[in-house]
Amino acid sequence: MSDRLPHEKGFHISWDQIHRDSRALAWRLDGNGPDDGTWKAIIAVTRGGMAPAMIIARELDIRTVDTISVKSYDHQERSEAKVLKAPDAELIGDGTGILIIDDLVDSGKTLKLVREMYPKAHFATVYAKPEGHPMVDTFITEVSQDTWIFFPWDMALQYVEPYRGID
Repeated sequence: MSDRLPHEKGFHISWDQIHRDSRALAWRLDGNGPDDGTWKAIIAVTRGGMAPAMIIARELDIRTVDTISVKSYDHQERSEAKVLKAPDAELIGDGTGILIIDDLVDSGKTLKLVREMYPKAHFATVYAKPEGHPMVDTFITEVSQDTWIFFPWDMALQYVEPYRGID
């Protein structure tokens, strides 16, 4: 038995890593849109999906980018997902030709809510946990459900105790 909190099994992502993984996601999505392989627009799930969406938009030369703001966490505690800001309804329609981009699918609650709103959109995340797999169409890296991902926008440089503790 361990005295560690669940989020202490951490997977730390650097800016370089998120950039490489987001580019890999773009390459996987390239040519797979419904309109002769192209995508009409990207909708970034704020806040975590904004950096990957920017990189993917650049790689795929997609100029139309909007956001959907969904709150499903209070700090590190999950809460009921709710939409705080929706994208332009005329732009997104039922989601056909739209890429919904997020950094991570965890439990799948956020993407489930968005998928109900836009059933024909293509959902892509950089990282995926097993519980969230049914809600995402494309992802790059799978991590275990009990791993907490530390993204570069959430971190500062500091000493971290080794996973197994000290001697």
